[in-house]
Parts: sequence; C-alpha cells; structure tokens
Amino acid sequence: MATANFKDISPYKTKQFPPAQDYLYKDFLAHLQLKTDHHPQIKVALFGVGRAGTIHLANIVDSPRLKLLYIVDDVESNWTKLKEYWQLDDVIFLNSKQANKVFNDPNVDAVIVASPTYTHETIVTKSLKAKKAVFCEKPIAENSPNTLTCYETAKKVGKPLFCAFNRRFDPSYSTVRDRVRSGEVGHVHVIKTVSRDSPLPSIDYLRISGGIFHDCMVHDIDIITWVLGEYPIKVATQAYAHIPEIKAINDYDTVVVTLHFPSGTLGVIDLSRNSPYGYDQRLEVFGPKGMISAVNEQPIHCVTSHNGIQGVNSPPIWYSFPSRFKNAYQAELNHFIDIVLGKDESSVLPEQTLAVSKVASACEESARTGKMVEIKWAPNELL
Repeated sequence: MATANFKDISPYKTKQFPPAQDYLYKDFLAHLQLKTDHHPQIKVALFGVGRAGTIHLANIVDSPRLKLLYIVDDVESNWTKLKEYWQLDDVIFLNSKQANKVFNDPNVDAVIVASPTYTHETIVTKSLKAKKAVFCEKPIAENSPNTLTCYETAKKVGKPLFCAFNRRFDPSYSTVRDRVRSGEVGHVHVIKTVSRDSPLPSIDYLRISGGIFHDCMVHDIDIITWVLGEYPIKVATQAYAHIPEIKAINDYDTVVVTLHFPSGTLGVIDLSRNSPYGYDQRLEVFGPKGMISAVNEQPIHCVTSHNGIQGVNSPPIWYSFPSRFKNAYQAELNHFIDIVLGKDESSVLPEQTLAVSKVASACEESARTGKMVEIKWAPNELL
C-alpha cells in the first residue's frame, strides 16, 4: 500500500501524443488521415538512374504528390528492366541526345538531376531556361563561377534551384543542430565529423567524381558550417592515398582536416573512402556545457552477451549511404516538393552551396601544398 497514493487516473482519461522525434509515426498519421492540400501532382523528369538516381526513382514512385513523365539515361540496356520492375508503362525513356524533349515539354514542372557530375551544369541550365524547377545532386556545376551563373539563371527565370545536401535532412543530424542552436552545449569549442565510405567506390566512379574533396568532403563541410552558422578562415589538411588504384588517378583515400572558425571554434573532419566495417557516419559537438553526438545507427537493435573474450556483441552498422540516409533522401525530396508548391522556402541557400565549394577547394589546396590555407570572405559571400 506504500505506493497507493501515487495511483493515476485511467490512461483513457488523458490524450496521448507521439513524441516529436517519432517522424515515422508522423508520416503514418498523414497517410491515415488522408489530408490533402488539393495541389495537382508535380510532373517530373529524372536524369540518371545510377546510385543516387535509383534512390530518387524509388522516392518519386512512392510519392502521391509526384508523377514521373520521363527518365533520361544513356544505359539503354536497362530500360526494359527499369520499366518492368517499377511498372513504368506510362513513363517515356530517353537518352541524353533526346533530352530536349523534356525541356520542350510544357507538362514537365520539375527536373531531378542525378546524372554524372560533368552533365549537371548543362541539364540545370537548360531546365531553368525552359522554366522548370530543378533538384540537383551536388555539385550543381564543376566550379564556383559556373555554379553562381546557374543560381543567377534560376533567379532570373523565377524558378527554384535546389542543391541536394541530403544529410541536413537526417533526423539525428538535424536534431544535433537544433540542440546546438538552442545553446545546449554553450559556445562550441570543437565540432567533429567522421565519414568513412562503404563499400569502396569503383575506380570508374572515382575518375568522374570530382575528387574526394568535392565529391565526399563537401557533405561534412556543409554539416559543420550549417550547425555552426559560420565559415572557417583557415584550413589545414593532411591526406594520403593508401590504395594504389586511387593514387594512380591523383586522388586520396584518407583525409584529416582541421578548420579554424572566427569565433574560436575548431572543426575536425576524418574522411576515408574505405570502411571495412560499414558506413561510418558520426557527428560530435563539444562545448563548456556538455557534448551532443549523432552516433552510428544500426538496422537491427539486439545485443548478444558471451562469456570470455567475445564479450558483448551488437549487429553491424548500416552498410552504405542508401540505407543509412534513406529517411534523409525522402525528407529532402518532400522539402523540394513543398518549395515547388510555394509552401516553403529552400533551406539550402545559394551562398551556402558556393561557400561549401570554396572551403572544399581550400582543403584540397592545403593537401596538395602541405600548407595551411587562409580563406578570405567577402561580405556578399556570408549570410
């Protein structure tokens, strides 16, 4: 009877709400309630059905707010399989030489660009000039001046150009940012990311990727600067190619960067192209009031305990980016849809995209020269 005084009223007398962190239940409620904003479906064309393009294709097919009209891809031998697997009987397949059909079709509202990096700028420019909204995998162009030109074109024609930094939309990473921005750890002293790729990308991909700094590290630079709300003024890089095939194409497979920020915060990026134990993705923010971390996530949550040297074992972490960032890819596409419908403003700004590219170039310069590189910022480059 010692606890009888603590008896509560029946749980049926109180209303229950899911925690804000349960984003999947929020999606379930949206499906259950069948709420609609009565907007027509956005008609889209997808360029490229490789690694990223396959992720976007799955999310397009899954979205009741989108209708896929075209797929543009040069691997014509895959067209029949794609059509059968995804049941795309109404979708028109084109190769890149036929792409003008997309640009000339007034029914196409938006274009999603997931083709090889060297094709991005041309597709983005032609799409914008044809008055299509554009969702583009990074980078938008192969250098900053051309990227700026693309954004100026978007502004001129009045259509959104969205650069897909998907990790901003990961629930764990975005929660870290929200908590840091609320002052939970105080003024940030150190921010660290670990990004170790799995599986090892093919040499064919790495040859056209733009290099480890602009293909891979840009994600870490974007996350760090997005969390902090400032850009580094000095960077120092150490890099090495342990893998002979990567060395042969004048690239690196292992990189560590130190970033110095105007506020005194230090940043550290730990990058590798080859993680044998899975897709290692971590974010840590340390300050005088404590530390917040986004740790590696696992597809299965069970722990086995053994007697002896085996000790406690847990399942492996996610194997690669399509599984680890599945929710982020879905969330960023939904954000783009809201932008096209005029329900939201883009959370990835032109100045941010250009700044990330500038920092990546400075990191690469430091790696190749062996010297610390200072970064000077003009007022119009900063938010």
